[in-house]
Amino acid sequence: GEAEGGAPGGPGPGPEMAAAKLLAFLAPGARADLQAAAARHVLALTGSGPGRALLAGQAALLRALAELAELAPAPARDAARALVNLAADPGLHEPLLAADPGLPARLLGRALDPQWPWAEEAAAALANLSREPAPCAALMAVLAAAEPGGSGLEQLVHALCTPGYNARAPLHYLGPLLSNLSQRPAARAFLLDPDRCVVQRLLPLTQYPDSSVRRGGVVGTLRNCCFEHRHHQWLLGPEVDILPFLLLPLAGPEDFSEEEMERLPVDLQYLPPDKQRDPDTDIRKMLVEAIMLLTATAPGRQQVRDQGAYLILRELHSWEPEPDVRATCEKLIQVLIGDEPEHGMENLLEVQVPEDVEQQLQELDHQEQEQLGREQQELALEPWGERAAPT
Repeated sequence: GEAEGGAPGGPGPGPEMAAAKLLAFLAPGARADLQAAAARHVLALTGSGPGRALLAGQAALLRALAELAELAPAPARDAARALVNLAADPGLHEPLLAADPGLPARLLGRALDPQWPWAEEAAAALANLSREPAPCAALMAVLAAAEPGGSGLEQLVHALCTPGYNARAPLHYLGPLLSNLSQRPAARAFLLDPDRCVVQRLLPLTQYPDSSVRRGGVVGTLRNCCFEHRHHQWLLGPEVDILPFLLLPLAGPEDFSEEEMERLPVDLQYLPPDKQRDPDTDIRKMLVEAIMLLTATAPGRQQVRDQGAYLILRELHSWEPEPDVRATCEKLIQVLIGDEPEHGMENLLEVQVPEDVEQQLQELDHQEQEQLGREQQELALEPWGERAAPT
């Protein structure tokens, strides 16, 4: 049976007592059936805010949970899923890391173990943890310590880009994990190292059909990399050729004239009549934002124009059902068809926009935006990932 105890937040010491009792059953060497029941019970507790709040104060129990997640089959799965739920709650990051400072390293080892059956849960817990700055920094430290020279990140990218790396776990959540890590300058330096060929390995995953979690994580990673304007010419040039990979998911089955067709990169010409745009709104928006970032410098704008980006964006804009994405698309089209800024204002990532220009840009923003009362967020390095546990 399940361990008893008052409802979380109930009267008296019930919940605390229940947590203390649970601890005994979670410990190594506890009877297997009781251990399994206790793990199930903790998993159920992590499904609600009050349950998570109760567990937040139980350092010994959190530590026992992290240890159990590495052991026996069924309890380990429930323990791993409980950690995903706990990590989805930013208020629990501090107690989790205080209870078990080794948790990021522990989860990373499990996520990257090709034999571990609950590697997806470990990756999802890390993706949730890495949404917040402090655990994200702790995780970067773990990756750096794996071996000097960034090979912890190398291993993560390898696992993400290798089909069937783990026969029992698809590892889609390594995508949002990498995206969250790419908020850190050290991770971007690794990803953008011209000698490592990392970005090039990620590019095909912008088309990954089986998981919007993996696809979105990779697109979020590429978008964060586009903040580094010193690398734009390399990214847009022949060595990486990033633009077709950002445009293709935004392209539909349009039939362009011969003349227009010739302005497009080869990969975007003569697409099949059943070509679909990426169905995920957030992913489409991140793709447009990534291209927007690549237009920050004058040479970048020229390279994006020369590859016919305007044609794809024009068609996207007339098709796009989401006002948010359409507004972002409009801003990018304005940049591509607008006059070049005057000398000294060429890098838009570094320029302070004068107030009158700012007002004009705001007026250009769609009326629908105003009706919806949505304020356009300025682009910023953002965490990306699901918060909910994979069930």
